[in-house]
Amino acid sequence: MTTGPARILVVDDEDSILQFVSYNLEKEGYEVETATTGHEALEKVSASSFNLIVLDIMLPGSDGYEVCRKLRATSEVPVLFLSARDTELDKVVGLELGADDYLAKPFGIRELQARVKALLRRSAGAGAGRAEELPGERLKAAGIVLDEGAHEAHFGDRQIDLTPREFELLATLMRYAGKVLSREQLLRQAWGWEYLVETKTVDTHIKRLRDKLEAAGVDPSVVETVRGYGYRIQS
Repeated sequence: MTTGPARILVVDDEDSILQFVSYNLEKEGYEVETATTGHEALEKVSASSFNLIVLDIMLPGSDGYEVCRKLRATSEVPVLFLSARDTELDKVVGLELGADDYLAKPFGIRELQARVKALLRRSAGAGAGRAEELPGERLKAAGIVLDEGAHEAHFGDRQIDLTPREFELLATLMRYAGKVLSREQLLRQAWGWEYLVETKTVDTHIKRLRDKLEAAGVDPSVVETVRGYGYRIQS
């Protein structure tokens, strides 16, 4: 099986950013294509395969959020968001839609290159192991039963309605039930994010997870806050 350089699609309507990112990624040996609108990006993805998409959020027509949502309906290609919008809510929305990382403008080229390498390395590792994947674990903690293979979680006869990020977070907490996990450990273990600096993202997802647990009849306090360190779920 022959392999060539990783193919990256860079999507941004600002020409200076488009040229800056493309030039520096090409210098690293990647094969780069560009698009300036969400519609053009989706057309290119449907016509060809890419190893990574670097995607601006503020695009004319379909914005980056909409593009990512449509991509995730058919593809698992890693997505790195670029955006001048740097609030915690913006990051959470992007990551909930299925993006793999989020880099705020302005950014340094070395940081961009590091994140691109991390995403490509993680994606290649996941692909290599996919053919040998075993059925997912069946985890139990605090009266909750989570089936990784079926991607379902139940409390008694009630299903807990979770987004993919919330499911991964709950699975990680349950896998280490009774043990305290730091925010950094949860970022890494649940979602594989090596460079996302905003650990408050975990707090936002924990709050949403507790709300979902409570809606299913679970006492939300089973996910405990350990002040100054992180979180644990009761065993």
